[in-house]
Amino acid sequence: MKISCLRTDLANAVSNVSRAVSTKATIPALEGVLIKAYDNKLNISGYNLEIGITTDIEATIQNEGEIVVSAKLFLDIVRKLPEEVVFIETDDRMVTYITCGQVDYQIVGMSSVEYPDLPTFEQTDGIIVNEKTLREMIRQTVYAVSENTAKPIYTGSLFEIEKGVFKIVAVDGYRMAIRSENVDSESNTSFVVPGKTQQEVLKLLTDDEENVEIIIGMRHITFKVRNYRVISRLIEGTFLDYKTTIPKEEKTEIVINTRKIINSVERMSLLNNDRIQSPVRCKFSDDEIKLSCASAVGRANDVISVPIVGESVEIGFNNRYLLDALKNSDTDEIKLVLNGALAPMIVKPVKGDCFLSIVVPMRLANEN
Repeated sequence: MKISCLRTDLANAVSNVSRAVSTKATIPALEGVLIKAYDNKLNISGYNLEIGITTDIEATIQNEGEIVVSAKLFLDIVRKLPEEVVFIETDDRMVTYITCGQVDYQIVGMSSVEYPDLPTFEQTDGIIVNEKTLREMIRQTVYAVSENTAKPIYTGSLFEIEKGVFKIVAVDGYRMAIRSENVDSESNTSFVVPGKTQQEVLKLLTDDEENVEIIIGMRHITFKVRNYRVISRLIEGTFLDYKTTIPKEEKTEIVINTRKIINSVERMSLLNNDRIQSPVRCKFSDDEIKLSCASAVGRANDVISVPIVGESVEIGFNNRYLLDALKNSDTDEIKLVLNGALAPMIVKPVKGDCFLSIVVPMRLANEN
């Protein structure tokens, strides 16, 4: 193999692709990136047997070929090279020669034969989504994906397309996040995408108005983001019937400035840390929200004046779960809906239904 390409293009590609590389793999080749040079394209791939990321960059190909090189070493080298054209050449002994300006390296590579094939699958469905929209949909829900592998189905989000509405639903037993968007699709399908896959897709997405193609198979999915392709397995199993878990009653309603309540909860959160998890106590009554938190390190109180419609209620929340729901609302004002001290609280927009977050309360101890 003998090729040349721009250092910036190569560095960006290797940096993004390397996120799918195994750090400790039983197959040594999986700790590397696969480089293929064919038809004036340089294809670079990373794969950890669960997620694969692959991309093509422009290159001048003098001799076609392919090789596997250490992902970490190759990335470190490319990042430090001067901003010039990079020349890469391999020989029959799998030695890779990297030259850029006055800098040159020789590193040992591996045969591409040792590299597992990325999954290929037959497309059963697909959807086109605006890149900025998909970025917001994933960002506003992925925080609620479960990290508990005891129930693998909840380590992913439900992607549901029904009657021209695309929804992403994440749940971990303590909170639920739903984000919906109208799409031009006649599909009627649902599947569960691993949270780790969504995080990798999220890092590639920007605020551009370009389209992302989502290719769906029976057991795999591909996200085509510009010149990148993220290939992942889907999680098999039965996801929660989320529609039945959304509280129907609305005994108490509050419309409040999002920044104001976030600031207040953050003040209460200063008394909590990884070892101390005391609930943030919220008392909704008399057109006031009285917030308090008492832990081993001290006590904090705050009051927000805001119109309250309906019954008075006192309820407690895990500060981190509550903040996640509030911070991912992305509207200047939000509506809080309560149905008693032990029922989950709903966080949703004042108008419309593009997002909905549910936070399960913590049981409060009686104060003296």
